[in-house]
Amino acid sequence: MTDGRGKSGAPSGTGRRTVLLTGASGFIGSAVLAALRARPGVGEVRALTRATAPTGTVPVTADLADPATLRGAAGGADVLIHVASLVTGSEEACAAVNVDGARALVEEAGRAGVGRIVHLSTSAVYGAGPHRDIVVDEVAPAPVSAASRSRLAGERAALDAGAVVLRAPLVLGAGDRWVVPCLADLLRRVPARWDGGGALLSLVAVTDLARLVVELALAPEPPAPSGVFHAGHPRPATIGRLLAALAEHGVLPEVPDADWGWERCVAELHRVPGVFGERQLELMARDHWYRSAEIWRLAGVDPGPGPLDRLAGAAPWYRAHLAAEQPERRERPKQPADPEHPEHPEHPEHPEHPEHPDTLGHPSLPTFRRM
Repeated sequence: MTDGRGKSGAPSGTGRRTVLLTGASGFIGSAVLAALRARPGVGEVRALTRATAPTGTVPVTADLADPATLRGAAGGADVLIHVASLVTGSEEACAAVNVDGARALVEEAGRAGVGRIVHLSTSAVYGAGPHRDIVVDEVAPAPVSAASRSRLAGERAALDAGAVVLRAPLVLGAGDRWVVPCLADLLRRVPARWDGGGALLSLVAVTDLARLVVELALAPEPPAPSGVFHAGHPRPATIGRLLAALAEHGVLPEVPDADWGWERCVAELHRVPGVFGERQLELMARDHWYRSAEIWRLAGVDPGPGPLDRLAGAAPWYRAHLAAEQPERRERPKQPADPEHPEHPEHPEHPEHPEHPDTLGHPSLPTFRRM
């Protein structure tokens, strides 16, 4: 396998940008790769990988958990797009990838003379809500798990290197193995409108997020200064509208015409066995709205009609995915009801402790994304 490392950080001489991309085979990374392929002026796309790189990319063999392997990885690249992260595991494992690995990678980019860095983070760094129409850091970040704590620390390393950092909210689209599967599990166990169904959520379609990332990376002049930006669609949607749209496309059943308050929703969730817990219900049924218009304006990118309007294109993938995984989910044993129990998936030490809607995982969902 050819390795795409260069000998220096000089920009490519063809006038076409050479891009180093992490997470290229993941949910968001694969959408970024597709957007790069569709963009004029992109030359070589180098995929940082521990194994096989996606077709059409040049593999750069390295492991974010082993900083020594990153030496020279950015040589010859003009742009670094860092999408990969570790989203399950111990404090030490997450820090190794999301902090130490991220720092080593951006330091390599600096040594190689890489001109621009776009780093993907998560709105999960804010911790528990509700959050309603907040600007960046209006609420002090209060991450609740090893993954979100390490991703927040990884932001600092990226910012020190001059990166644009994007905090992505709930991400929808073909390849989403978290948001809609989570909703399917929650709706099966709590078959009603959740606390009125009016919670406002920041959402973004994966294809629109990818277009934003690529524009920030490749615009002739840097469209945004180094800093942190929310990267949801500028218009939030209610959980009620999201569930109705999914039902309209045959992805989920219609929500029964019953309105249960928060306490009853939680009680039903704990009563009926399933995969996800109270933390995930809170993410979906309480406000998590992060003001996001600024980055789209700075980048000059049309955010599109909105993630609900994009669901028609993703619906066939969702239907097939949910049909394939439904038997495995139903057969899972009942989880302990007490979140303090070490076998409960919300316990901080549990290996399945979920983190963020874009990347969180559990045993039936392949999660990432470690390079």
